[in-house]
Amino acid sequence: MELNIRGFNASPATICLCIGIPLAACLFLVSNLPSLRLQTVLQGGRANQPGGWMGGNTQVLRRAYGTPIRTVPGPWYAKLTQLWLKKHTLAGRRMHYVHSLHEKYGPVVRISPSEIDVSDPAAFKIIHRINSGFLKSPWYASFRTGDTRDLFSMTNPKQHAERRKLFAPVFSNSALRKNWHGEVAGKVAVAVGKIKADAATNGGGEVDIFKWWTYMATDVISQLAFGEAFGMLEQGKKTKPMQKIEESIKFGLISSELPLLCRILQWVPLKAVQDMVNANELVQAHAEATMRRVRHDSLGASNIFSRIVAEQEKGGGRLSDYDVAFEAGGFIVAGSGTTAVTLTYLVWAVLSRPAVQARLESEVAGLEDGFTDVDLEKLPYLSAVIEETLRLYGAAPGALPRTVPHGGATLGEYFIPEGTTVSTQAYTLHRDKASYAEPERFAPDRFLSATGEFQPTQAVFCPFGAGSRTCVGMHLAFMELRHGVAQFFRECKGARLSAKTTPASMDMANYFLIGPAADQCWVTLG
Repeated sequence: MELNIRGFNASPATICLCIGIPLAACLFLVSNLPSLRLQTVLQGGRANQPGGWMGGNTQVLRRAYGTPIRTVPGPWYAKLTQLWLKKHTLAGRRMHYVHSLHEKYGPVVRISPSEIDVSDPAAFKIIHRINSGFLKSPWYASFRTGDTRDLFSMTNPKQHAERRKLFAPVFSNSALRKNWHGEVAGKVAVAVGKIKADAATNGGGEVDIFKWWTYMATDVISQLAFGEAFGMLEQGKKTKPMQKIEESIKFGLISSELPLLCRILQWVPLKAVQDMVNANELVQAHAEATMRRVRHDSLGASNIFSRIVAEQEKGGGRLSDYDVAFEAGGFIVAGSGTTAVTLTYLVWAVLSRPAVQARLESEVAGLEDGFTDVDLEKLPYLSAVIEETLRLYGAAPGALPRTVPHGGATLGEYFIPEGTTVSTQAYTLHRDKASYAEPERFAPDRFLSATGEFQPTQAVFCPFGAGSRTCVGMHLAFMELRHGVAQFFRECKGARLSAKTTPASMDMANYFLIGPAADQCWVTLG
């Protein structure tokens, strides 16, 4: 038997040596008994000593019951330990676990000694409105190793606003359509061609679309970020830069959830572990080398970051090559898996519903050759299908943790003291029965008016985050989604799900982003 976590394969022996033993030590000493000081354990601390066993138990009880959030409903063990939350997080089931707690306990639920989760739409707006004072929690900083911060991991609102102001113009709809529409449409066309060719060479016409959507989205964002694609569509496999990025993501996830384990892993003398530990540095080195070529004009102005460097230097500022490269790496991480996941679930959802498939195929068949993104945006049913997919299967539907500001806040019926971590998750908000009729049903018509025009919902809808921290690459994602949907359902009309693709294989695994449990989605063409 082997363990496979989003592409990471390991034998049981390797798991035990690399992760099992260090993880057990971390969970016992730090993660789930935060009041026990390591030196106290090593010294055999006594019950009557400060920081000893009695002192540790007292602190645990104080955190559980000596706080205003003691009245927030939730399972009894959530008051005492993070153990269950960590377990579900590491198993890729956090959002499902938290959703089940909301179903049992209501819209405000305590999920750990110092964290609550909120699914009340009114409270969501309080937390995520611009200038709310609810800042990103320290979790975001721990996701990226080292001291440098990018748009995703910055917690200081002033620094984030300054950096976002630099990036927002090049990621606007108008700028993307002017400068990058051809790149996006071209890469999508290649991907759909590869899907058809792959199906033709396989017995029965089967093809894994998740694989090809991942290659497409990665080549798009690497082309835009670095001025050269990683070449995954061309080679039909994950190239070395992408392999390093995946290793970097794995290490970031471990770092954010079990920081002590990361420090232990640095000393594990196994190549697979060291590749993961050092992956971020290798990604950074690749990005910096590309930025040096940008500055020496060997790539000219053929990428987004060369334009950003030029614009900010006009204003007298200067980001270092390291800073720009760090942002570029972050954009590739964010822009590859997200779009691929959404396209995969969209195709799966549509092929599972013949009436939806027929209506969508009919609409895109009416497009003239050479259609543009503007043309696609005018298609109401295509827009509704994308919107409904983002509601149920958006790529990042899990926790958006924030820190309660000075003075505390009242959320729903409960006063939450300052410093408490408050999370919200789109997975639950998008399934709110008061906001969406039959919320578990895939129904694109809910986003259409009585006259058949596309009509955005007035309910909470946050597949790209919310407020000032909304994803800056949202318009690029929509462009890729529109072209992916239109080209696939024009070129692959009549596609159907393979017998390999089942509800179980498409169950959403949640490691910050979601993905099919099987890491595949097979369809049959022809």
